[in-house]
Order: sequence, then structure tokens, then C-alpha cells
Amino acid sequence: MSGGPAVAMRSLRLCGRRGSPSRRGRLVRSIVNPMARPVPVRTALLVVAAAALACSRRPPAGPPRVAVTVARAERRPVPYQLGATGTVEPIRGVAVLPRVEGTVLRVRFNEGDEVVAGQALFEVDARPYEAALLQAEATLSRDQVQADNAARDAARYRDLAANNTVTQEDYQQKQATADALAATVRADSAALVSAQLNVEYATIRAPIGGRTGSLTVREGALVRPNNPTPLVTINQLRPILVRFAVPSSNLPALRRYADHPLPVRARPGVGGAGPLDGVLAFMDNHVDSITGTVLLKGRFANADGQLWPGEFVDVTLILAVEADALVVPAQAVLTSQQGTYVFIVNGDGSATQQAVTVARTVDSLAVIADGVVPGALVVTDGQLRLTPNAHVDIRGAPRSESAGGSIR
Repeated sequence: MSGGPAVAMRSLRLCGRRGSPSRRGRLVRSIVNPMARPVPVRTALLVVAAAALACSRRPPAGPPRVAVTVARAERRPVPYQLGATGTVEPIRGVAVLPRVEGTVLRVRFNEGDEVVAGQALFEVDARPYEAALLQAEATLSRDQVQADNAARDAARYRDLAANNTVTQEDYQQKQATADALAATVRADSAALVSAQLNVEYATIRAPIGGRTGSLTVREGALVRPNNPTPLVTINQLRPILVRFAVPSSNLPALRRYADHPLPVRARPGVGGAGPLDGVLAFMDNHVDSITGTVLLKGRFANADGQLWPGEFVDVTLILAVEADALVVPAQAVLTSQQGTYVFIVNGDGSATQQAVTVARTVDSLAVIADGVVPGALVVTDGQLRLTPNAHVDIRGAPRSESAGGSIR
């Protein structure tokens, strides 16, 4: 066999079963038939090229499927709610100040302790006030005796004056002396009460229950009533308030739903626990003309002490609940110049672009007013790689928002 036919035969063997049997037979007969005319090398090479081209032809493959994740549109209760950033503040806070001057002999608590109302916090040197109390008691006793004697004299002179034994002038003088001594007794009684209070004030007690802050004095320090710096500050943490503001445009809804207690939820910052439930306790009686907002306060039991005064929290005020809202994950909704839309996965595995009307967004859910039916599969991830009617490869099971707890 000449060089040209041999090359052609090797090409056919490389082609294998890619060509049809009839076509391979014709090629073989034209090359190896001994009765045929000798085939030039150039012609054989052309035959080889044609055979290779025929072998390389394959039917065109469709575009690859796009990997996506999906969720199912469903109906579920969704609240009408207002969101804001709030600040935690104590329901009561008291700066403890001394009422008497003196040296601090003892501090009877540690910084940060929980204290109850009436608990002794500081002991100021009470000896000067105890001495003043004894003096006030003695003065009252002395003046009381004198007042009693003067009252008896005045009564006796009244009877004598009635019998004309003494003059009316003498009686009036005795009565004036008795009245003056009675007034002195009243003054002494007031001084005694003041001395008793000073002794009591030498023991500084907690006016409210709560958590103590940092101490500004130590044992041995001299304290005075006119010192503006508090000895310690006590904040009541249970219950506690969260102060927040909402735009005044929400006033109609607030007034409409405020005829019953409105739930308020507060979520502490990073690393905090889950949302805490409370109720709306206060709505201000005016709109702030500078900020255009209305001040609100939520009251929380704060049994675990998770809310701390001065802390910033995310606040959600729930006005009402739509019992049968149609929702999809908010991440499924895309926006174009024509409006909002989602990709819906059909039964044949293709994805169709569908225009939707979003009524509102609540946390991670979009409430759909029109465009999607319950049970539809919407693409939540991978939709940016989709084109209309593209086929998809669904990864994982469809998400169910009712199990996700995304409504707060």
C-alpha cells in the first residue's frame, strides 16, 4: 500500500466509530481497491482532512443550567411595625447627696452592688449631732417646766382678777409670760426634731432600690450638703425604659392603634441576647419641631438585666398584625428600570422573570401585593446569572420562611 493510502487508513482508524458505516466503507473502497486508479498523496491528504472534519462534527449542546437556591411564596401573619434606634434609660435614677456635714466613717456597700430602698450606704460621724440632740432635749425639758409654771400662774391670776383681787393688768402680764414660754417650748420642739433628723441623716440610706454606680468618696472623706458631686448614683433597672422617636407622619397610625397596649421589642447590640418584649408606656404630647419626631418610651421587665442604661438598641413597635400576608424573602426581589421583579421556577425547570408589587418590607421578608401566587418557587440566590427562560439547577430544599423566624 502506498504512502497516501496508508495515511488515509490511519486517519480512518483514528476516527473510530464517529462516521457512519456506509461513509467509512466508501472511503475504504476508494483507497484500498486494487482495481482503482492510484491515488496521489495530495488527494489522500485531502481525504484525511475531510474525514477528520466529518468525525469532529457533534450536535450543538444547550447552555449550562444555572445553580440557584429557591424559597416558596407563602401566606403567614406579618406585623405592621415601626423601627427605630432607642436608648435605654432607668425608670428612676437618684444621685445620693449628704444632708449633713461630717467625716465618712464607713461605706457599707461595694460599687455596683444591688441595694434595696432604705439600705444604709454611708455612716457619717454623728457624735456632734447626737450631742446637739441631747442639748435640744434638755432645753425643751427646761422650757417646758417654765411654761407649765407660767400657765398655772396665768390661770391663778385670771381667777384673782375676776374677784378684783389683782388688777387686770397683772393678769395680762402673767398671761403674756405664759404665752411666750409656750412659744419657746414649740421652738424647742422644732429644734429637737431638727436635731433628731441630723442624727438620722448621719446614716445615709438608699432612697430607691437599684444598682449602685461608682463611688466618689471613701472612708475618711469630709462631705458637705452643698457639694454638687453625688456620693453615688443609683439606677433602678427593673423595670426599665427604652426611649425612641418615630417620624410624626406615623402619628395617625399611633393614635388609631394606641387604644390598647402596643407591643414593643428591643434587640440589644452585637453579642446581646434575642429580642426582649415590652409595652408602649409613654407617647409625648407634642411633636419636636426641630426633628419632626414624636418621643415614645417602652417599658420592659428586664428581669435578667440585659438592658443597660445608656445602651443603644434596635426597637420595633408593633401596631397591628396582617393575618394572611403573602411573603417571599426580600433577597428574591430585584429592581430594574421597569420596576421590581422576581424569578419564578416553572415545572420544566426554567426560570421566568415576573414583575411584582411589593407592599412593604418587614425584616427579611417582602410582603407581595401582586405578581406571585402562594406556593410559587422564587429564586433567592443566583438570580443575577439568570436570563429569561433559562434552565436552573436547584440546590437544596426550598426554604420555608415560617420556620425561619425572621419576623421580630
